[in-house]
Amino acid sequence: MAAITSLVSSSFFVSPKYRNSVRFSCSASKDHMAFTDFPYVSAPHKDLMLDLVSTVDTRLNSYLNPCNLSPDVQSYQNETGTAHAALHVRSGVHSSPIDFILGSWLHCVLPTGGALNITSLSAYLNSSTDAPNFLVELIQSSPTSMVLILDLPPRVDLVLDSDYLKTFYEDTQLDQHRQHLYNLSEVKPYYSSSLYIRAVVSPTAILVRIESDRVEEMVKTHVSPVAKEVLKTWLDVCAFGDRVVSESEREYLKRRDDMSKSKTIEIDLGSNLPRLFGQETANRVLEALREVF
Repeated sequence: MAAITSLVSSSFFVSPKYRNSVRFSCSASKDHMAFTDFPYVSAPHKDLMLDLVSTVDTRLNSYLNPCNLSPDVQSYQNETGTAHAALHVRSGVHSSPIDFILGSWLHCVLPTGGALNITSLSAYLNSSTDAPNFLVELIQSSPTSMVLILDLPPRVDLVLDSDYLKTFYEDTQLDQHRQHLYNLSEVKPYYSSSLYIRAVVSPTAILVRIESDRVEEMVKTHVSPVAKEVLKTWLDVCAFGDRVVSESEREYLKRRDDMSKSKTIEIDLGSNLPRLFGQETANRVLEALREVF
């Protein structure tokens, strides 16, 4: 469900603060930027993404296979050099509840002269559990405007399963994070143009637009603490929660998860990648993602 999962890789670099803790990168050509470079975003934005990646890697590393994407899928750009992207995927080992972890960043020069920067990190669970997935995405189209999408998307019908609603959204008090951001004067609700995306997020989903001359400060002071807490909740309650799923429920979850993945490719990537990177590059990246999905 990430907006546009695309990225460029160059020699693997992690700031000294994270150098010993982040092991998330695939090997990459020295001429390209790696997933954990986040080269086009501000320092607070980059620090947040590196912190989230490091936390996921530390907690889940033994549950994940190495990234096996080819170098030209880990990192790619268009012919004119106006769009760059990087992609990182690690599937879960057979015995783990993790389906896969997907990270990406995208940088695109806009016709107006500005730039669009998107960074995202998603975690998908398999049908051995019905716990929610994890999604965080930061979309910045100008120095004074940023969209934040942060959620634990449910994988069951919340109307039919009140215990699920209580376990993952009420008892965890996730809504306090949404309320905190909504109470800031610089923050307004964000409404995706995709009705599908609006339909699959949770009741506590954070979909906001930050309009401010101090976006970097807002990321550091407000967005970062909230995102880290939501990820911690997902790791503690969802990824490592004790859930019993029947065989029929597993079949339903697999069918639902497969539909969600196909929609991600169809809605998000299928239309955007060819437009930004050309059909040949888009086909290469989409084929690699379909193999994972």
